[in-house]
Amino acid sequence: MSQHTETLVIGAGPAGLTAGYMLAREGRAVTVLERDPGQVGGISRTVSYKGFLFDIGGHRFFSKAQEVVDLWDEILPNDFIERPRLSRIYYKGRTYAYPLRAFEALRNLGLLESAACVASYLWARARPVAEPKSFHDWVRNQFGERLFAIFFKTYTEKVWGMSCDAISADWAAQRIKGLDLGAAIRDALARSLGSRRRRRPRAGEPVIKTLIESFRYPRRGPGMMWDAAAAAIRRNGGEVLLGRSVDTLSYDAPSGIWTVSAKRQDGTRETFTARNVVSSAPIRELVAAIRPAPISTFQARALRYRDFLTVALIARAREGFPDNWIYIHDPSVKVGRVQNFRSWSPEMVPDPAYTCLGLEYFCFEGDGLWAAPDSELIALARREIGRLGLIDPADVVDACVVRQPKAYPVYDDAYRENVATVRRDLEGSYPTLHLVGRNGMHKYNNQDHAMMTAMLTARNILAGERRHDVWSVNEDAEYAEAGLPGAREALRSERQVPRRVA
Repeated sequence: MSQHTETLVIGAGPAGLTAGYMLAREGRAVTVLERDPGQVGGISRTVSYKGFLFDIGGHRFFSKAQEVVDLWDEILPNDFIERPRLSRIYYKGRTYAYPLRAFEALRNLGLLESAACVASYLWARARPVAEPKSFHDWVRNQFGERLFAIFFKTYTEKVWGMSCDAISADWAAQRIKGLDLGAAIRDALARSLGSRRRRRPRAGEPVIKTLIESFRYPRRGPGMMWDAAAAAIRRNGGEVLLGRSVDTLSYDAPSGIWTVSAKRQDGTRETFTARNVVSSAPIRELVAAIRPAPISTFQARALRYRDFLTVALIARAREGFPDNWIYIHDPSVKVGRVQNFRSWSPEMVPDPAYTCLGLEYFCFEGDGLWAAPDSELIALARREIGRLGLIDPADVVDACVVRQPKAYPVYDDAYRENVATVRRDLEGSYPTLHLVGRNGMHKYNNQDHAMMTAMLTARNILAGERRHDVWSVNEDAEYAEAGLPGAREALRSERQVPRRVA
C-alpha cells in the first residue's frame, strides 16, 4: 500500500523543514523523509556527546532577509541568545583578528611584508587579470597576490582539496563579493583606533555580512530550531519520518503524480505518492534515483562534493580563548578550522570546569582522513591542537568524531554548465519537482539562503504555479530586500491561506 500526500519533501535539513513547515502551517498535506535515523537538521543539527553539545560547522543566525528572521522567531520564539562574534586567523604562529585590525596586522606581518602587500594590491588593481576564471584570479584581482597567498590560498585549498586555480571564480564572487578591501581597511582603522561610535550604514548601503559584530544563536545549538520545526510540522498534521532513504522516483505525466520508494533502516520499503516533490537531496543522488533515467544523468554524475569531519576534544578548562572559531592558515597542520563551542553558547558545555573544541578536517568521502579510525583522528587532533598552542594536549580528557558527507558542493570549472543542463532537463520534464537548499541546488547557500529558497518554493506550491524564481536567491539573501522585477509586488498580492497556529 502506498501513502499519498500532496507534497513529499526529501531531506529534513533547513531547506526541507522550512518547506514542510510553511506548507503544514497553511493546512496542506506534507510528508518529510529524512535519511538520518536519529535526528533532523542535516548539517545544521546539534550533536550531543555525554552532555556536551556541538555544532556541525558553526551556524550564525544572522540574515539580511527579514522574512527569514521572522520565521526563526516564529518557530523558536523564546530560545535565542545574543552572542559576540569573534573569529581570528592563525598564520605562522600568530593570530590575526578577523575582520582585520590594521595595526595588529601591520605589527604581525612586519613593515616590509605589509608594504609588499600594499604594493601587490595596488599592482593587481592597476593590472587585473582580464575575465578571471579561477578563485586565484578573482582574489588576486581584489586583494593582490601576496594577500592571496597569506590569507586565502592555504585555507581554501584545505577546504576544497584542490588548487585554487581549479576552483571556479564563482565561489569567490559569491562568498567574498561583499568584502571590499577599502571598506575593510577603513573599518579596521576604526577598530584599531578604538572608535566607540561606529558609522551606521547610509540608507540603501549594504551591510557587509563578514563584518557583523554579534549574532543570534539558539541557546543549545541550531538543532533546537530544526527539532522545533519538525515538531510544528507534526502538530499541524504533517509527517516527518526518519530513517528513510529515497532510492527511486517516477513521474506519471498524464496524472501528474509522483511515485517515490524509500528504504527503511530494517531493509523494508515504503511507497509514497505525491502531487509535488521538493528535494534538498544532492542533485547527483536525486537524478540517479529518477526512473526512467533523465537525459542529464551524465552531467549530474559529474557534480562533486566535499566532505568533512569534526573531532570534538573535551578538555579541562584552564586558559581558554574567546573566539567562536579560528581559521588555520598553516600548511604544517591538516586541521582547517577550530570551533570553540563554549563561545557559541555556555549551555553547549555542561560543566564550567571543561571546554569543548571542534577541530574540522576537510576531506573526500573514502579518502585517508575519512576512512581513518576514530582513535587515529583523535590522536591527530590532540597533536595539532598542541602544535597550535590553543590548549595543552595533556588536558584533553575525552573526544569523539562526527563525519559529515557532502558538506559542500564543489565549484570546479565544469560545475556551472553541468548544473544548468540538469536544471533545464528537470524543469522541462517534471513541472512539479522543486529543488531547494545547498545540495539540492548545488549552490553554496548559507542556512538562511537555503531557507529562502524553500520559502519561495512553498509559495509557488501554494499558488499552484512558479511565481518565484528560487535560483535568483543569492548568497547574500538580497532577493528579499532588493528583489527581482515584480517580486515584492507578487509577494504582496499573493493570496495566502490564513495561518494556523504552529
